Amino acid sequence: MKKQIYIIENLGCANCAAKMERKIQELPQVDYANLIYATKQLQIVTNTSEELLPVFQEICASIEDGVTVTKQETKQATSERKAAEKEKAKENKKDIWELSIGAVLMAAGVATERYFLTASSALLILAYLILGRHVLLTAGKNLIKGHVFDENFLMSIATLGAFAIQDYTEAVGVMLFYRVGELFEDIAVARSRSQIMDAVDLRPEVVNLVHDGEVQVIPAEQATPGDLLLVRPGDRIPLDGTIMEGESRIDTSPVTGEPVPVAAGMGDSVISGCVNTSGLLKIRVEKALEDSMVTKILDSVENAAASKPKIDRFITRFSRIYTPIVVGLAAATAILPSLVTGDWQYWIYTALTFLVISCPCALVLSVPLAFFSGIGAGSKLGILFKGGIAIEALQDIRAVVMDKTGTVTEGNFELQRVIPANGFTDEQVLALAGTCEQNSTHPIAASIMAAAEQQGITCSRPDSVKEIAGKGVEAAAEAGTLLCGSRSLLVEEGIALEEGQAGSYGTEVLLAVNGKYAGCLVIADTVKEDAKPAVQAMKRQGIVTAMLTGDAAETARAVAAETGIDEVHAKLLPEQKLQELTRIRSTHGSVMFVGDGINDAPVLAGADVGAAMGSGADAAIEAADVVFMTSAMSAIPQALSIAKATGRIAKQNVIFALIIKAAVMVLGLAGLANMWMAVFADTGVAMLCILNSIRILYQKKQ
Repeated sequence: MKKQIYIIENLGCANCAAKMERKIQELPQVDYANLIYATKQLQIVTNTSEELLPVFQEICASIEDGVTVTKQETKQATSERKAAEKEKAKENKKDIWELSIGAVLMAAGVATERYFLTASSALLILAYLILGRHVLLTAGKNLIKGHVFDENFLMSIATLGAFAIQDYTEAVGVMLFYRVGELFEDIAVARSRSQIMDAVDLRPEVVNLVHDGEVQVIPAEQATPGDLLLVRPGDRIPLDGTIMEGESRIDTSPVTGEPVPVAAGMGDSVISGCVNTSGLLKIRVEKALEDSMVTKILDSVENAAASKPKIDRFITRFSRIYTPIVVGLAAATAILPSLVTGDWQYWIYTALTFLVISCPCALVLSVPLAFFSGIGAGSKLGILFKGGIAIEALQDIRAVVMDKTGTVTEGNFELQRVIPANGFTDEQVLALAGTCEQNSTHPIAASIMAAAEQQGITCSRPDSVKEIAGKGVEAAAEAGTLLCGSRSLLVEEGIALEEGQAGSYGTEVLLAVNGKYAGCLVIADTVKEDAKPAVQAMKRQGIVTAMLTGDAAETARAVAAETGIDEVHAKLLPEQKLQELTRIRSTHGSVMFVGDGINDAPVLAGADVGAAMGSGADAAIEAADVVFMTSAMSAIPQALSIAKATGRIAKQNVIFALIIKAAVMVLGLAGLANMWMAVFADTGVAMLCILNSIRILYQKKQ
């Protein structure tokens, strides 16, 4: 099996795109075909080494005139995309000139109709040919190819029918309105596509390579790991790397959505797509362009757009029967009432309005564009959805289950509190504990030494240190014999302890000096700053929150109490986490699990939606449906909000389009609708649905 990606240029009809996908999927050499209208990509999996590009070109051109298919050898550079957009803008200007000339001729024809009927008719016919030339030619070509229900053919039949019943003004006016609607629809689609791609395509075209003391500008794809690059203030970091010279503040918001710049200096890792805000930096390339973060983000968005949700697949199937049914109704409306009443002109005109609204483009276009906009909106906040299916599943989530370490907490031990006994101070307890722990590599010991350094406390060197496995250390120092470790260590040595000394969750490190209890240090994993607000935001959305952890119950309950999490399940093995998740699902409904560790991969895969923190293990990120690049808790309610907004807008588009089309049909049968209204029900509704879809890009942070 071989996967290939092709670019479809000049693709202007969403319904035609669906037909192309269906025809290509029917080829025996093709196992899988997916045409993504939003990105103009055709993804193919073949079972042959045969070159199928000519076949794809023939199929696509036979469905929509002027479409070209090219193989995507490399990612399209931003400049190439911009050039294609400029070319499209030129075509739009040409269309505007045609529309202007056609409108002037139509106005002249209408103005002279009462006085110079022949001249008026000639002006209206000329206006029609200018406005409808391309539509008529395309309809003729498609008719020869057997595409009867093509939008161009239906519009041609409708307007030529108006000519047949001598309603010249109506025919020209409808063609003008149709062309204007198509132009605005084309501009709206191009603009929304451009906005989304600009938001996610952060790849550089060139980089500044430092070689032998000189700076050379080379294409980004030519840079290799080990190369030294110069990044000036204000420049975007081109590739993932490590700072070798300089200090600066890095704006990570383009990648993570985090608005506060972070300090970075020599030895720090930096990811591509972020912006160097102040100092001059030299970075060593760690990953080539195809492996850097900017390419991963773009790939994620493009692959996500290829994953079609249920509502999209339903609309695609629905559109296949919708158009033939409406065309059949049009034929019945033209013939049956006319045979009874004899008023052929009235009923043929009514049938023509049906033909105009029989194209399902508004339906076929608006749903995938809404989901693509949702994917783009998420990527701007550092939330990578792995497909429309993930967004759709998020809409039904009733409970969010989280791992503790690395998800609710930072995953790093810090000294939370020093509780001295009578006769000792905070500084003394910390200094003596540091004396015992300064030679240890244990994370708890490291947190004690970090706290002492931060507070400017100097820890004296011990004369000797004896480690007591699993319990702590005994040290001989200037202050006397020191014991530093667990409660059980001091109890075994017969040291009297004070009750209730902790008063906080975490790991207790107790200290004794010359057989006398000196105090307690509480070491704990830090709860993320945004954890409590994030949990509150989820509760406002009606979400039940739960935490699964392998840690001690007391610690887990303390974290839950601090953040407001509803349920706590502690001391769980990885397989027990999956069992608890299943139980929570049976109680509350669809469940989203958020984790970051290797042992979270089975639970991530078993949840209705699995989400991984971007700072977590690769296995967890691979198994997840959603990745939070920020590793922030606030991304969870943001993802839920985007998903719900996406689903809401997609449904709005479908319902709005169907109601307007049905209303125009009913009004047409009642004699209250004309073809102008029918054109609005087609192109006008499509344009409104497009504008509605891209609202998600401007949704405020939750």
